[in-house]
Formats: sequence, structure tokens, C-alpha cells
Amino acid sequence: MTGLPDVDPADRVVLADVVDTPVSVEQVADVVATDQDGAVVTFAGVVRDHDGGKGVTALGYERHPSAGAVIAEVARSIAEAHPGVRIAVLHRVGDLVVGDVALAAAVSSPHRAEAFAACAALVDLVKESVPIWKHQEFTDGSDEWVASL
Repeated sequence: MTGLPDVDPADRVVLADVVDTPVSVEQVADVVATDQDGAVVTFAGVVRDHDGGKGVTALGYERHPSAGAVIAEVARSIAEAHPGVRIAVLHRVGDLVVGDVALAAAVSSPHRAEAFAACAALVDLVKESVPIWKHQEFTDGSDEWVASL
């Protein structure tokens, strides 16, 4: 079924962090791919120019001091639930512009179904659990804070 069932889930989390520098899917894909893998599934959460029917002019992310530890625990829990995968995930904080990648995730596996399932679960759990807040400013002059929790 998988090439990694006896590997500790924490050891299959290659990278999991919250950073204040640019991130990319290539960066996370490069660290998870091995010769055993037939699939590397990636996700890029990209800053868009609108939200809730309003144009976005500026966007920033702030983190709680525990965010790095929480994203690592999220990744470990996904590795535990999906024994054949390797995981890398980075969430960016700070001021971003339209087109910037805010969340980059990659999951490798010998088989595509497991990689797709694990990557989808990883992204959902990161968005649900990691204490990061998004501050959006809109073209109409209003703004809003959105919590990940």
C-alpha cells in the first residue's frame, strides 16, 4: 500500500512553519518528493483581489506566538491519519499583495489518491486551527479582521 508505514508521523513532516518571508509551492514540493513517490500534490493559497463581493486593496496576516507549534501539530496529525505521506506546509505572515502565496502545502505519496486526500485535509485543518488573523482593507474604505479559528 505505502512505502512509509513504519516511519514515525513526526518524521514524515519534513517542513511545517509560519514565516514572514515569501513562500512557494515549488519550495514545499522540492522537500517532500522522493524516488518512492508517484504523486506530489501541491496547494497554493493565493491572495485574491476580492472577498465577499468587495475589492481588496491591502491584506496582512498576523500570528499568535503559538502558530508555528500549532501548524507543526496539524501536519503531524495529518501524517498520522495518512501513513504513506510526507508533508511540507508553510503559512506566510506580514503584508502581502494580490498574487502572493499565503499558504503553500505539498504532500507526497507513492499513490495519488492518498496524496490528494492528505493535502485537502491538511489545508482544511491549517485554515481551521492555526491561530493566524487576516486583516483586509477594501476599495470602499472599510476593513475587516478574519480569524482562522
